[in-house]
Amino acid sequence: MDPAVANTQVTAADVMAAQARLRGHLEVTPLHYAERFGCWLKLENLQRTGSYKVRGALNALLAARERGDDRPVIAASAGNHAQGLAWAAWRLGMRAITVMPKCAPQTKIAGVAHWGATVRLHGDGYDQAKAFAIELAAQNDYRLLSAFDDPDVIAGQGTVGLEIAAAMEPDVVLVPIGGGGLASGVALALKSRRLARAGRASGRVRIVGAQVEGVDAMARALRGEDTAGEPATTLADGVRVKEPGRLTRSLLGELLDDIVIVREAELRETVVRLALEEHVIAEGAGALALAAGRRVAGRRKCAVVSGGNLDASVLARLLSEVRPRTPRRPRRRRETVALAESAPALPRILVAMPRAGDPSPMRVPAAPCNAIRSEEEVPA
Repeated sequence: MDPAVANTQVTAADVMAAQARLRGHLEVTPLHYAERFGCWLKLENLQRTGSYKVRGALNALLAARERGDDRPVIAASAGNHAQGLAWAAWRLGMRAITVMPKCAPQTKIAGVAHWGATVRLHGDGYDQAKAFAIELAAQNDYRLLSAFDDPDVIAGQGTVGLEIAAAMEPDVVLVPIGGGGLASGVALALKSRRLARAGRASGRVRIVGAQVEGVDAMARALRGEDTAGEPATTLADGVRVKEPGRLTRSLLGELLDDIVIVREAELRETVVRLALEEHVIAEGAGALALAAGRRVAGRRKCAVVSGGNLDASVLARLLSEVRPRTPRRPRRRRETVALAESAPALPRILVAMPRAGDPSPMRVPAAPCNAIRSEEEVPA
């Protein structure tokens, strides 16, 4: 974390200020209802540079300009934060340096170079790249911009939550967690708005984080366990963080309701199902929240598809290797009212029952006392 902002707290007011800054630069991403998953999707894979990360990076550069800090900015990233920073620096005419691990996807490396940022490849993972970025920042007086543990970055990511709240009234929002910047910002935005509107804790939205088995540093940190272990190799490279943020850990310890740990096989299947059934291309970290959604109950669930920068070769391999289970056939409830044999002249009446959540349910006339009710399954 940059020493200039190390002791700064982030509040809901900061998220609102970030929304005002970003309004002239970024468009609102759409919500899509995935019927076969029974979940709304916040499509941040359609954001500039293919990820929500551009929100935090752009807000940080704009906020630094307001403070009079025009130093070059350096950041370590597995890819998406680097791309977001590169685009933001290009947009504002500023200089940016990114340090990426050697194993970073070629799609993301090319995306950073495309926007004119300097790319340095170092180390075999995010944490080694981060150590090198800290060294370069100290040597050259660069501003070090954390991918997640920075108040301006968290506030920028929180605008995702504001957009969800403006479009719908979710009861559960699922967010992927690596270092915790997105989850912290979304939780801060949604809980503040919802609590102010409802006026009671029982009406608040639940924020559920998602992590991969073996890549769950935040979950272990919130339980008070040691997080020093090396994270496992995973398709979700965007959340492969060894040490979660200090500021994000504090925020999530207060605001997060639960964390779901997803198996790697579940994650791979979700990426394939998203591509085949919903025609949505998501990277591993982007599909993580939706993969966790199958274990979370809720009438109006919303999962953040955090990014779509997936290498074509990886997608081709997944499509050839993963055979997702056939989804269950949709069911529509129908009720048949058969009149008694004593009234053969009256026809059988087929009455369509209302679906759950219909705003104005159909009123079904009372059946005769000797009516026989049955339920049948019919294809959608």
